[in-house]
Amino acid sequence: MKALIQRVTSASVVVEGEIVGEISKGLLLFLGIEKDDNEQKADKLLDKVIKYRVFADQNDRMNLSLKDIQGELLIISQFTLVADTQKGLRPSFSSAAPPEKGEALYAYFIDKATHSGLDISAGRFGADMSVSLVNDGPVTFNLAV
Repeated sequence: MKALIQRVTSASVVVEGEIVGEISKGLLLFLGIEKDDNEQKADKLLDKVIKYRVFADQNDRMNLSLKDIQGELLIISQFTLVADTQKGLRPSFSSAAPPEKGEALYAYFIDKATHSGLDISAGRFGADMSVSLVNDGPVTFNLAV
């Protein structure tokens, strides 16, 4: 399971002309799910995302987490994160979870996130989405479990 997180001052996702998710200060999370992923990996990754210290403290150092600042989280499924790009000029998605498993783990991840006490928004699995964001910093990290 892989995640790309970006610290944002705002972010939104549109599907078929409708805003289906939006946040203000917090994290935009692009989530890639692989064949061997499971609920335990999802739990571990969510815990890491919520506790990862990427927000500035009073000394302007990255010492505060999403939970610390009571920020918001926008979760977007993105299978391209798990692409193998080491050989050739076309990405391979052989390590990506099949759609049924990916969708189930994505739903599980969102459900667990909603129980974190934070404001959570999400895109739609498998949809053609337009994501807009204002990256704060810019601050972007790749996370994996």
